[in-house]
Amino acid sequence: MINSIICELLDIKYPLIQGGMAWIADANLAAAVSNAGGLGLISSINSSIDAIRSEIHKCKELTNKPFGVNIMLMHPNAAEVAQLVVEENVKVVTTGAGSPATYMPMWKEAGIKVIPVVASTAYAKKMADLGATALIAEGAESGGHVGSLHSMALIPQIVESVDLPVIAAGGIYDGRSAAAAFMLGACGVQMGTRFLVAEECLVHQTYKDKLVQASDISTIVTGQTIGDAVRCLKNPFSKQFYKMELDPNSSKEDLQKLGIGSLRKAVFEGDFKGGSFLAGEISGLIKKIEPAASIVEDVMNGTENLLKNAAQLIKQ
Repeated sequence: MINSIICELLDIKYPLIQGGMAWIADANLAAAVSNAGGLGLISSINSSIDAIRSEIHKCKELTNKPFGVNIMLMHPNAAEVAQLVVEENVKVVTTGAGSPATYMPMWKEAGIKVIPVVASTAYAKKMADLGATALIAEGAESGGHVGSLHSMALIPQIVESVDLPVIAAGGIYDGRSAAAAFMLGACGVQMGTRFLVAEECLVHQTYKDKLVQASDISTIVTGQTIGDAVRCLKNPFSKQFYKMELDPNSSKEDLQKLGIGSLRKAVFEGDFKGGSFLAGEISGLIKKIEPAASIVEDVMNGTENLLKNAAQLIKQ
């Protein structure tokens, strides 16, 4: 079994975290990942505060293992969720889209382990100074909102820039990519895209089918011209969005209007024409729909076997 400080910090069997995907990461998926030995996350922007509280309660009923909540700090409900995780004794919080500085004293006093997502060394240092427990270094291979640096370059630079455990995200699919992340200095991995095809994941069947059918060139990054880069599957919606970005007659407001509700159309309706199907570059590796536990075991067993046999590459 892989010996990682992340397992000790989070009281989990495997150093693997499920991404807190907006509108997708619910109690069913989080509990399935936690029961399999990883750390499941619940997204906090899916609905009202009462609905998020209900998801936390449901997750506690489905698992006695640790799980966490992902908070997008620029979302209007961030302050309410920040207080909610304290009230509900949530053990782990991951953050993105903003600084958790306002809430750190409250969270630290409550004993919550805070793990921000970072995409640069400057932001990693800032989060370390705030007292983060660990960091998630997310490369541009990931699905959803992305930075500009890719994992191969980003991870070792963040590892060298801070004295904190670093969890690698972006481009993680199986034992090969996870083992590579460990070799780059990470202490664990976070995965989102592969969990989209978990049996316990709530996304529409069309979403899962399109991921199974995807190839290595099936994703595109849109929104770069308006400072809101997002990686998603190529489809009529993303192609239209990209085309409008190149049109000088299209305004930022036009693009934002086009994007309203597009993720929900993909997740709940499977609208391949008008939905935004967020997905990472590893989509082309996905071949089947399977239980979350099978995904966790495949990744961790594959990682362990590769790391065990790595010595065979060295000639004595």
